[in-house]
Amino acid sequence: MGMPFTFIHAADLHLDSPFKGLAKAPAAVRERLRESTFASLGRLAELAVRERADFVVIAGDLFDAADRSLRAQLRLQRSLGDLAKRGVRTYIVHGNHDHESGRQAQLDWPEGVHVFGSSRVDCCAAYARGGETAAHIYGISYPTRAVGDNLALRFRKREGAPFHIAVLHANVDGDPAHDDYAPCRLDELVSSGFDYWALGHVHDRRVLSEYPHVVYPGNLQGRSVREAGGKGAYAVSVSDSGAVDMRFHDLADVVWREIAVPIDGLEREQQLQEAMLSALEDARRDSSGRPTVARLRLEGRGPMHELLLRAGAAEEWLEGVRDCLASPEETDDWIWPESLLVRTSGELQLERVAEEDGFLGELIRRGMLASADPEAAKAMLDEATESLRKLPRVREWLDGRTREERERWIRRAMELSASLLRDDDAG
Repeated sequence: MGMPFTFIHAADLHLDSPFKGLAKAPAAVRERLRESTFASLGRLAELAVRERADFVVIAGDLFDAADRSLRAQLRLQRSLGDLAKRGVRTYIVHGNHDHESGRQAQLDWPEGVHVFGSSRVDCCAAYARGGETAAHIYGISYPTRAVGDNLALRFRKREGAPFHIAVLHANVDGDPAHDDYAPCRLDELVSSGFDYWALGHVHDRRVLSEYPHVVYPGNLQGRSVREAGGKGAYAVSVSDSGAVDMRFHDLADVVWREIAVPIDGLEREQQLQEAMLSALEDARRDSSGRPTVARLRLEGRGPMHELLLRAGAAEEWLEGVRDCLASPEETDDWIWPESLLVRTSGELQLERVAEEDGFLGELIRRGMLASADPEAAKAMLDEATESLRKLPRVREWLDGRTREERERWIRRAMELSASLLRDDDAG
């Protein structure tokens, strides 16, 4: 039996992330994004105070680059110092982005901040506000960026505490969406004897196991549309019997969203514009007063598809929608559409065309067979882009496309070919 206590589990702060690819965004958007990782850090500190947390654990990638910016280091030092003055200690490991071999300023960590080294897994006692030992905390940092060893196997429980927390930046079960650093298996973590694995590295919030708990809180602030939705940290309360109560808190300063806009039933440009503006307004209202950076994804089937296929149409529509929105310089809860994806289909049913005799039917049948076979799809696209593939960078980019992207390209080519051939026949 132990004393009840509360801690905050956060990871992947990526302080001073550069937010690339937004050169066309207004200055107010760029500046808000530049400050967003620091604002989320401030919200994390406020959460620790509000929850009366006994301590905070941060599971790696506090900084966006190994050569940490001085600005990021000073802001983190000040924030953790403020927490220490309020009696909240912080326990830190560094990951692949902020590994120990990177350049860093010679700054003193505030009293009450413990940074785990990279030579071995260390253990230290964490105390409740009353002074009693609440838990043992274990951790190890990355010495260099690419750590291929299974660091989880180095963790060993040390007796003398009622609860044991392991802090690790790692890829559990080989998530293909993330670099396979410090790879380990979930069953290894579950059988290790620790009560809570405070993980970092995967930017999606995931609870892989309960009792023992194996948890990714996700990153603190989304950095692109691929990191959409709520981002933040867990407040974890442990009862005197060891029962764990986890509460996720969305701490993102700027929300990233991908917004689907169906074109089904839309017949005129005015209707399409109104549909996009309505979807953006709904997303803005759902953001709890925070600014939003959004990607519009047009989908569905309808007559507007032919207009959207025209070269430059997506960028034209994007600029037109932006002109109708409130300026980010004039309001705090702005929404900025950063891109527009066209994932629509025409009213032409390819499956029906494939049943026809003649050249068009044969063309569509061949395209459908190729799109259903990943190897055939790649071969067809390699042949179609033969001249482009002579350029090394273009070839590398083409080879990196996913199966879904290749299928989509072939289907679009079939739709466009069918549409053009039908128009010629009609003419």
